[in-house]
Amino acid sequence: MTELRATIEQETGRIDKVLTGLFPDYSRSQIQLWLKEGVVAVNGQPVKANYKVKAKDALFVAIPEPETLDVIAEDIPLTIVYEDEDVAVINKPQGMVVHPSAGHSHGTLVNALMYHVKDLSSINGVIRPGIVHRIDKDTSGLLMVAKNDQAHESLAKQLKDKTSLRKYVALVHGEISHDKGTINAPIGRSKVNRKMQAVREDGKSAVTHFTVLERFEGFTLVELKLETGRTHQIRVHMQYIGFPLAGDPVYGPKKTLPGNGQFLHAQMLGFTHPVTDQEMVFEAPLPEVFEKTLEKLRKSH
Repeated sequence: MTELRATIEQETGRIDKVLTGLFPDYSRSQIQLWLKEGVVAVNGQPVKANYKVKAKDALFVAIPEPETLDVIAEDIPLTIVYEDEDVAVINKPQGMVVHPSAGHSHGTLVNALMYHVKDLSSINGVIRPGIVHRIDKDTSGLLMVAKNDQAHESLAKQLKDKTSLRKYVALVHGEISHDKGTINAPIGRSKVNRKMQAVREDGKSAVTHFTVLERFEGFTLVELKLETGRTHQIRVHMQYIGFPLAGDPVYGPKKTLPGNGQFLHAQMLGFTHPVTDQEMVFEAPLPEVFEKTLEKLRKSH
């Protein structure tokens, strides 16, 4: 165990900011994690991140030993769209879980990343190394991955500040009559089914913009731009306005198009590079099953 000690002389403000200034070798996200874990004490008492430091406060941090990484690197095929020393962009296939969890200890994107990319940020712990954001198992498309903590903090801030670009393509049930729309409806955990999300007045703010790309008999192809990134946001919002995703086993109708889950693809991803400040934009083609389904709909239409 590593120990950090300091006595406050003139510094003021929240303890997480003060500790970041006192110990620049550690990121603010890492310090906030210590505060959550209760390993930061002031005058012998554990404190939270919002504690305001005072003169003569004695700070003590007992940094726990790093957890042994029990997630196994696996040689799983992985499409790496871009990679440098700081970031990687992955085109995740439909059917792949992003990170290990109960019932999914192997075959995840993280298992594959640990084999192919290796250097990954530690901010989200041993189960989610490098993972800045996620997409559902049966959603395909682009994900950004952080290879160090500095890059992770920058990419996470861009997501929080809504400056990153995330565009999806989805096939939905029904024929949407208007060409564009915005769904602004808060999302929270469903009171009926704890495994589902739902539009709730007391939920977290959620905003989705959509544009109609193509109409078919009984279906519409839409492009969706996310302002926020709530769990199942697109699936919940499209169900909410009466146009659930085709193939969605949870939020859509049971009788739908044949496939392997919802027809939802994270097609475009953009962000500012955390080190070079270069604007990066990536695009991934629709999966083969998605394209073939559209061809069939065009022919029947």
